[in-house]
Amino acid sequence: MVHPIADLQASIVSALSADTQLIAAIGSDAIFDMPPKGKRAPYLVILRHDLLTRDTDVFPGHDHRIQIQIWHNDPSRAAALALADRVIEVMASTDLSTLTLNVSHVQHDRTETAIDRKSGQARASLVFRIFSEPAV
Repeated sequence: MVHPIADLQASIVSALSADTQLIAAIGSDAIFDMPPKGKRAPYLVILRHDLLTRDTDVFPGHDHRIQIQIWHNDPSRAAALALADRVIEVMASTDLSTLTLNVSHVQHDRTETAIDRKSGQARASLVFRIFSEPAV
């Protein structure tokens, strides 16, 4: 059995990787599950994926909290936010359900931005809340 975190994360990576606008902006090898060493921006990282159990009387439920960081090589919040807007659009418009997981709700909770002092790169951090349950 695939863990709900691994299942949903694979679905998210697949959806983001299939978006031609996003891939044109960041490249085809620029979606990671940990910050890459030596990789030049732009890229995005699924930095954090937490799971809270939300069982019902009938099915076990899952409340996912996912943080995606987007890095842009220019010190431009506008450039990082343009990428962030595309990620939000893909997440909101894609059915992230899999063969073993039904996704019933995707919500963008928060966007934070910063310019990294060390690298000079812009960063946007997105937090999503996603509800899922096992597919029956």
